[in-house]
Amino acid sequence: MDRAQIQLELRQRADEKYRNFTSGLLPGTQAILGVRLPDLRALAKKIAHEGDWRESLRELPDDTFEEIMLQGFVIGYARCSVEEKLELVRGFVPKIDNWSVCDSFCTSLKFVKTEKERVFSFLQPYLSSDREFEQRFGCVMLLDYYIDDDWLPRTVAALLQVPARAYYAKMAAAWALAECYLHCPEKLLPILSGNTLDPEVQQKALQKITESRTISPEERARIRDLKSRLKTARKQDA
Repeated sequence: MDRAQIQLELRQRADEKYRNFTSGLLPGTQAILGVRLPDLRALAKKIAHEGDWRESLRELPDDTFEEIMLQGFVIGYARCSVEEKLELVRGFVPKIDNWSVCDSFCTSLKFVKTEKERVFSFLQPYLSSDREFEQRFGCVMLLDYYIDDDWLPRTVAALLQVPARAYYAKMAAAWALAECYLHCPEKLLPILSGNTLDPEVQQKALQKITESRTISPEERARIRDLKSRLKTARKQDA
């Protein structure tokens, strides 16, 4: 599909009410058409599986939220070597400037499931980056693909080294640590109870745990109590 065909498809699938809804979730994000994610995914699959997807990617501009999201989905669905896929990911990550593109892009990279060691090494520069959405990209990739018995120690160690200072990076690190806790509470509780984490990351991670439907009411109460005690202690130390 050429650029004109893709843009026509996007305009035909755009919905003003959904555009207004999306704009409310993504303050500061410009040029939102209002195309729903399932429609974007369907169009991306069509581009990736029919014709020359590489040419389509080259032609797609960065003019709208949906065009950028579509590029990410095409990269996820495209059939190519691991090294080519990683090169495409490397070229796309600098375009990420909101949580929605970041998180949806990460979930589309299913090839990671069979290439964990290679991709884990690939992620290290993003986890140590000083850029907000590069950090978020690294954290969400760990969250999506590296929280299991085999990878948990390395995942937690990597998350603890992320120099997150901006909001969306901190929230991703907290979210990932909360999921690590839910996978293995006994290993994460000492970390989440200590005083080495950034206060915002710590508080948000504990909050995310209390929102989980997988924990008991008793455990939820204990985590809420811990969250409250840590917050009080920091106020007293200030």
